[in-house]
Amino acid sequence: MSTEQTAVNVTITETAQDYLADLLTKQDDVMGIRVFITQPGTPKAETCIAYCREGDMTDSDEVRDYPKFKAFFEGRSIPFLDDAFIDYSKDRMGGQLTIKAPNARLPRVDANSPLEDQVNYVLYNEVNPSLAAHGGEVSLQELTDDNFAILKFGGGCQGCGMVDVTLKEGVEKTLIEKVPGLAGVKDTTDHSNTENAYFK
Repeated sequence: MSTEQTAVNVTITETAQDYLADLLTKQDDVMGIRVFITQPGTPKAETCIAYCREGDMTDSDEVRDYPKFKAFFEGRSIPFLDDAFIDYSKDRMGGQLTIKAPNARLPRVDANSPLEDQVNYVLYNEVNPSLAAHGGEVSLQELTDDNFAILKFGGGCQGCGMVDVTLKEGVEKTLIEKVPGLAGVKDTTDHSNTENAYFK
C-alpha cells in the first residue's frame, strides 16, 4: 500500500485518500479537507478531519496537494500531528476511517511552542499528577493578552480553603519556572461551591 507523506509528517494512505476524495465530490463549495486537533496537548485532545470551505483556513495552515484533493493542516496543530497516520479500511459495514495521532495529547513542546501549549503541557504532566492525590485537577481556561494564565480548579480543589496557597505556592511557582514567558496565574473557580470538595 503506497502512502503520501506531508512536510508535517502526517501519513494519509492511498485508500484514505480515495475515500476522502469520494466524500469531497459529494459536497458543494469545498476546497479540500482540514486536519486539526481540538484541545491539543491535553488528555481531551481529539484529532479531527473536516471539510474545508472558503474562510476556514488561516495563514498558518500548511497546505498539501494530493492527487485528488488539497489538505489543509492547522498551523497550531502541526506539532501535535507529528507521526499521525490516517487510514481507511473496508469492512462488512462499509468501512472505517481511522486517525492515529500519538502526539496529540503529549506534544513535542519546546521554548518556541505557543505559550498556551507550554502551559497545558506543564499542567497536565507536572501539576495535575500532584493534585490528583487529593482528587483535584486544574485546567487552562484562557491566556490573557498580558500573558496571565486563567486557571480553573476542579474536583477536590474546588471549594478547598487551601486553594490560594496551592495556586500561589505550587501551581504558579511551577508554571513560571517552567514557562519563562508567563507573567503569572489567576483563578476563575468559584470556591463557595463545595459539593465535590475534598477536605483532608
